[in-house]
Amino acid sequence: MRRERQAKGIAAAKHRGVYRGRPPNIDMDGIRALLSKGLSPTEIAREMGSPRGTVYKAKVSM
Repeated sequence: MRRERQAKGIAAAKHRGVYRGRPPNIDMDGIRALLSKGLSPTEIAREMGSPRGTVYKAKVSM
């Protein structure tokens, strides 16, 4: 019964547009711009305050 109520609540929240999860706080376009300028992933990670893995993900998606 609890699961049913929870599913109904989640469906209602999605319908209202408030159930979206945490918004991203990393600027992928900014990372891509710095990559295109030739900066190393380590330098970009330090400058942007993000993990190097995120920089590599942005690099792969370019």
